[in-house]
Amino acid sequence: MSAQDEQFEAAAPEPGAPCADDGMTWWYRWLCRMAGVAGGLSCAFAGLWNCVTINPLNIAAGVWMMLNAFILFLCEAPFCCQFIEFANAVSARADKLRPWQKAAFYCGMAVFPVMLSLTLTTLFGNAIAFATGVLYGLSALGKKGDAISYARIHQQQKQMDEEKLTGALEGQ
Repeated sequence: MSAQDEQFEAAAPEPGAPCADDGMTWWYRWLCRMAGVAGGLSCAFAGLWNCVTINPLNIAAGVWMMLNAFILFLCEAPFCCQFIEFANAVSARADKLRPWQKAAFYCGMAVFPVMLSLTLTTLFGNAIAFATGVLYGLSALGKKGDAISYARIHQQQKQMDEEKLTGALEGQ
């Protein structure tokens, strides 16, 4: 068995294993993936542009941004990294992460170059990568409830408050 076959087996879900349902719809999952690819592109181009300088902090931020682009491509679009043997395995592992974990990771890695060198290039280059983290963070919050369930919860809280108030008045 070749190394590539082992990777495909590692990336493929096991038969009978439950799918990790994180509450994301198919179109929101694709929106997050497209934002990740766009964030990778913006980080790559802005990082390359940031490296064309003599300031060492700008160069370090540019290199970090290109590393961010590579990680975003590896996690969100492994087909862009076909020449890397472990791309499918990394992507499968990244897909198993919870949305809040991806949000923290993507936002954290997008903030670091901005802290190194606060320039417009680093801000605009990392903006879409940060937005990808925000999209994953919003999906971690869950779906919005309907008005009927909110009305029921509000009614129950109102009844509990009235019962507490009448219990306090009876105790006096």
